[in-house]
Amino acid sequence: MTSKQLKLLVETVQQLSLARDIETIMDVVRKTARKLTGADGATFVLRDRDLCYYADEDAIGPLWKGQRFPMSSCISGWAMIHKKPAVVQNIYTDDRIPIEAYKPTFVKSLITVPIRSMDPVGAIGNYWAKQHNPTDEEIELLQSLADITSVSIENVYVYNELEQRVKERTEQLMAVNEELEAFSHSIAHDLRAPLRTITGRLSILQEDYSGHTEAQNLIESIIAKANGMNELIHSLLNFSRLGKKDLSYERISMAEMVEEICESLIEQEEGRDISCEIHQLPPTMGDPVLIKQVWVNLISNAIKYTGNSEKAEILIGGEASDSEITYFVKDNGAGFDMQYYDQVFGIFQRLHSESEFKGYGIGLALVHRILLRHGGKIWAEGKVNEGAQFYFTLPKEKVIKSAETV
Repeated sequence: MTSKQLKLLVETVQQLSLARDIETIMDVVRKTARKLTGADGATFVLRDRDLCYYADEDAIGPLWKGQRFPMSSCISGWAMIHKKPAVVQNIYTDDRIPIEAYKPTFVKSLITVPIRSMDPVGAIGNYWAKQHNPTDEEIELLQSLADITSVSIENVYVYNELEQRVKERTEQLMAVNEELEAFSHSIAHDLRAPLRTITGRLSILQEDYSGHTEAQNLIESIIAKANGMNELIHSLLNFSRLGKKDLSYERISMAEMVEEICESLIEQEEGRDISCEIHQLPPTMGDPVLIKQVWVNLISNAIKYTGNSEKAEILIGGEASDSEITYFVKDNGAGFDMQYYDQVFGIFQRLHSESEFKGYGIGLALVHRILLRHGGKIWAEGKVNEGAQFYFTLPKEKVIKSAETV
């Protein structure tokens, strides 16, 4: 093999590695096949059950592009059936050649090799206008090209199958999202209206039984449950609508945002000793409304799950690397058992009973979804009664590109 032929094979491998359809493969292979041996023509043949389909060609004159011939009466079929190269020095003296099919062509000599030796799916043919005695090296070169082609065809089949699966999965997800949207609409109109009626009539009863302590307590308990259900409905609607919300990227001062959130949330916790220590927080680009929701949910959780601690200690910070910015929220609260980690970010998943800590199991699922939409990720670590640490990232490349457009 000459250095020129080796270079051509290497270039062909590179081109075929990028091929995503059979047409591209045929275009590359038919040209390379002819150049490798200095042939006057090359064909790319595909097996079509019991027929040879001459799918493509590169030649000095017309051959059989677009035509089909029985495997049993075609030299390409012979190569596929016998799973080995067919070498013909003189087409007029070889009984495997259908002479009538060759008479209109320039062909005098040929080589044809099978694509895939175990179960051939096609063949590659080289043709000469003058009688030619193909060398062993030419046969080996053409067979090497066929072997490379076999792998490329397999890759295309796998790629197409995966693409089809992705398409089907996308269609399924679209159908699920439509159902979820319809469900959200039903929640908004069919559940909220009765709840308003219930709470309204309970308010009337509350006035009527203003002097009855037992009745007042019962009514207040029912109102609290109704308000909780209304809050749950609101959270569900936010979760379902998030996928359709267009992101509005702006530069965000994370330090200012987190400081305001901490002050606001701690003010609501009268009588508690809460320390919220804020370290460096690199700025970022993102949707300010949604990023604020991330911080509110994570810091609220830290405050909630330190409810049984004598002093709640919350540590917040961040650090930028070459590719992303990592932020964290750490607390010394109830923590969680890592064996149940798979449930942490699932919707309606709770690792503590409602009697211990109130909640609906939607907050972290919402955070996870927001960060995915921003191209980030979130994970957590925890130990029972030793606190929890939540980390999330935002990609630095998007931050830089977005900042340049502001």
